Amino acid sequence: MQATVHGHTVHYAVSGRGPWLTLSHSLAAHSGMWAPQLAALEPHFTVLRVDTRGHGGSSAPPGPYTLEQLADDAHALLLHLGVQRTHWLGLSMGGMVGQMLALRHPAVLDRVVLADTTGRVPPAGAALWAERAAIARSAGMQALVQPTLARWFTPPFHAAQPTVVADIGAMIAATPVEGYAGCCAALAATDTLDGLRALAHPALVLVGAQDEATPPAAAAAIAAHWPGARLQVIDGAAHLPNIEQAADFNAAVLAFLRG
Repeated sequence: MQATVHGHTVHYAVSGRGPWLTLSHSLAAHSGMWAPQLAALEPHFTVLRVDTRGHGGSSAPPGPYTLEQLADDAHALLLHLGVQRTHWLGLSMGGMVGQMLALRHPAVLDRVVLADTTGRVPPAGAALWAERAAIARSAGMQALVQPTLARWFTPPFHAAQPTVVADIGAMIAATPVEGYAGCCAALAATDTLDGLRALAHPALVLVGAQDEATPPAAAAAIAAHWPGARLQVIDGAAHLPNIEQAADFNAAVLAFLRG
């Protein structure tokens, strides 16, 4: 399904039954990355999967984008759908969007799960995002596939699940260059940590123990700044524990969201 939000097209899917739960994906992915979660979540929640601006079936307007724009896109879609309140599950970029949404539109959120994400990108990290955007523009997304996959999965998973890794690689390669580069600019400016201290939403911060992209220390910083947040580390996973350790990830999410 599609909706027009802030002058551009947003692709989304709705499934399941129960309270609303919105899923927000990582950079260079789309809502298909949540396939390992659907069977676990759909019996308990009305699951809204959204393709972020510049990704998947959503349009890719000229960038750069801001994190505020991405959060406002999500909020506008929720208003379009008549969703007054939703749980949020965001991974990596989706976790950054979730933080900004909580800061800008707190009333729309109930419980919040932030996975493998950060609340502050240091200057060196901002330069890294600019470099990756430049690579995408000069060499195309295919040049980013192998380096990204190396960060996203542990070596044992690469060896044991080559088809799954290849499918995620195809998702990365298919990401529009403008969307990727535009979102790189948004992520490079991430600095939400201090604002999190004012939030009252129940929050769970998940992270793969082997995540080098947004390491456990980054997750711990979010949990330390968000009052009452709980940190949980998932063993045997890097940046995408929802895929690499789907059973453990799903169990943690369900236990938290169902209280």
